[in-house]
Amino acid sequence: MAEAMTTVCSTGKRKTCIARVRMHLGSGTIIVNGRSLEDYFPREASRMIINQPFDAVNGAGRYDVHANICGGGLSGQADALRHGIARALEKFDETLRAPLKKKGFLTRDARKKERKKYGQRGARARFQFSKR
Repeated sequence: MAEAMTTVCSTGKRKTCIARVRMHLGSGTIIVNGRSLEDYFPREASRMIINQPFDAVNGAGRYDVHANICGGGLSGQADALRHGIARALEKFDETLRAPLKKKGFLTRDARKKERKKYGQRGARARFQFSKR
């Protein structure tokens, strides 16, 4: 059943980023917004984060990934892409769920920026108080 699927689509989210991921069996190329992975994510740390789901299931170089990412910054986009790839791997083969779940790649990181409150400098920071 899992081999019958040719292309799998999934979404990953982090902060304000949304990554739409299409994955199929291939040579291991990753295309992000029409550009190569090395071109879109110049930092090595970001590329390591993106490849973590493949390392967890020993699937490096077996899947081609095409992703469209919108919103946020590069760090949030890398985390959103990792989430999307992990969900696509799970759809591709149900037996991969256990190692991905154990590493925490299937869990949506729900942390977002807290809004600024009125009467304060920021979300938590107050204006300086002078007693005298």
